[in-house]
Amino acid sequence: MTKDEDVWLRPIQPGDLPRMYEMQLDPESNRLALTFPRTREAFDAHWSRVLSNPEITARAVLVGETLLGSISCFPLDGHDHVGYWIDRMHWGQGVASRALCLLLQEVAKRPLFAAAATSNKASLRVLEKCGFVVEHVRHSPASERFAACEEALLVLR
Repeated sequence: MTKDEDVWLRPIQPGDLPRMYEMQLDPESNRLALTFPRTREAFDAHWSRVLSNPEITARAVLVGETLLGSISCFPLDGHDHVGYWIDRMHWGQGVASRALCLLLQEVAKRPLFAAAATSNKASLRVLEKCGFVVEHVRHSPASERFAACEEALLVLR
């Protein structure tokens, strides 16, 4: 268990998944992140793969006992990436920044990469506050999970 002020991380538990599913349905969160929510079946399959993969560090983000989101480090395209999802009701409170700083204390491997739509200024600020720098910007085509967008690829060395 990792703690920092009121925000703390712990391994994701099966009981967290119903709340996480509901969070990822939020239209405003999806609009900002340029994502499409997963169906229940796709969500369950995704998290089954995540939780059974020892190469992935997946953590619940909590304040007290309240689940506010998730954060993870995962292999993608030959690199280790980080990603997070915070309940919109807690945006602007420093939760994502504190959670990412805690994850970076736990995950020692470097470099780490992250991607965010260039229009998602809040997520870019979170990453930059924790030491990530934009390595390049590219066009990212649409996929089943993501809308087409201009995307920044960031790195923490």
